[in-house]
Parts: sequence; structure tokens; C-alpha cells
Amino acid sequence: MSSLDKMLKVLDLFGEDRMSIQLEDVQAAGASRATAYRYIQSLCDSGLLAPTTGGSYVLGPRIIELDRLVRRADPLLTRAGGPMRDVSARLGINVMLCSYYGDKVMCADIVWPERSVPEYYERGRPMPMFRGAMAKTILAHLTPYQLRNIMLWHGELVREAGLGENWEQFRSNMSRLRRDGYCITRGEVIPDLVGIGAPVFDAERRVLGSVVFALPEARFQSAGKEELVTEIKTLAARITSAIAGEAGVRPAQRAARPRKIRSPVPEDASSVE
Repeated sequence: MSSLDKMLKVLDLFGEDRMSIQLEDVQAAGASRATAYRYIQSLCDSGLLAPTTGGSYVLGPRIIELDRLVRRADPLLTRAGGPMRDVSARLGINVMLCSYYGDKVMCADIVWPERSVPEYYERGRPMPMFRGAMAKTILAHLTPYQLRNIMLWHGELVREAGLGENWEQFRSNMSRLRRDGYCITRGEVIPDLVGIGAPVFDAERRVLGSVVFALPEARFQSAGKEELVTEIKTLAARITSAIAGEAGVRPAQRAARPRKIRSPVPEDASSVE
């Protein structure tokens, strides 16, 4: 692993339970004091980190700037927003757009008109990789090579999620979801909330993410499975068609290879990428 790779791994120290870091945190992740200081200084100079009180560092303003560019340039976001809002307004239903990279699945965009359901999700929030319609829909459309690596690295999590006790069962379950073209889950992430997901692809039919309806169990029962499945599959196809139809613009390349879940120690990461 190069020094640049190790420096960028400093950003992996941030998470829901750690909003700021200190020099000692970078040292604890495997860097000498001088190296840790150099990494932090370079990240601050680039705007990816910013100093704050007490010798702590938080994520910097450059990330805000990059997020704006992502919203303006990412085909998944720019082409999905309109169709999502159209369907949400017509059906009065909560819709989420989900993306992924490495071993993370997250909400990329959200339309939440049904206020009887608390807004559990937010843009950028990581979600379980093996539970819920957003994740399972994406998993089912990864390549066999990717799925083998997932089973190798995350076998225990796969089994805990009921996706298969071994590779053959896991592959069979993913193949079934892929053939169906949709996924329905009940209460796997949020109690009493039903997720109905369908995959979104780029122009080369590589999965970019998923689009998901999130609704209470009572509404799912009254609305009817067939109607909702048709709606979500139509929405996903509409977004995929819009992405593929971008004139003269190649869809953004996305890192699709799953990573092994690990602690954010720079030296450990060298065995993955």
C-alpha cells in the first residue's frame, strides 16, 4: 500500500460514533507520530480535514464542495431525482435512492412525503450490507466474482442475515432475487417498515444502486403487492433508461469490488485492494 493510500485511510477513522479525530487516533491506527502529523497536515491543506478546538480535526469544507459536484454530475443522482419525485407525488409514497461502494450501502437521495412514518433515513447514512431491500437488491446483481468474495470475507454476516449457510445457498438466493427483478423485505432494518426495491443499472448493465419504496406494513397490505412491484420496477427501468440515454456522456465508473470489513488500520488494508 502506498503512502497516499495510507493517508487516505485516515478518513476511514470518521463515522457515526466518531465525528472528530486527534493525532493520537492516527497513531493508534498504525502510523508514527511524525507520519501521522504529515498525513493530517496534507489532508488539512487539501481541505479534506479542518482543525478545531482541543487539538481535534473534523471533516473539512472541501468535502462540501465535492458533495455539490456529485449532486450535479453523478448520473445516478441527476437522472433519478425527477422520476422519483413524480412517482412519490402520484402515489404519496416514500422513495429512496440507494448507492454503494466497497462494503457500504447508503441512501443517496430521499423523498419522504408520508410523514406518518418517521424519516429514519438520510442522504449519506450507511446502512446494513445484508439486510433490507436496498442492500439485497444490489447484492443480487453483483458479479459471481464479487459474490464469492463477499461469501469469503463476510460469511458469518451472510448466514446471520439468512442469505445462505454456504456459497451454493447464497448464490441460489441471489440468483432468485436477480430473476425476480425486485426484493421485498419486512422489518429487517426498521420495525414494521416494508421495503420494496428494484435495481438501477448503467449503460453497460452494471448495477449502480437501487430504488426503494418504504411504507408501513398496513399500507403494503392494503395497496397490494403486485401493484407496488410493478410501480417500483417501472421506476427503476425509467431511471436506468435515462442513465443509458445520456447523449455523449459515459456513466460514471463506480468501484464495485466489495471490501473486507476491517478496522481502519492502514497496514491491515493492504491485503484488500
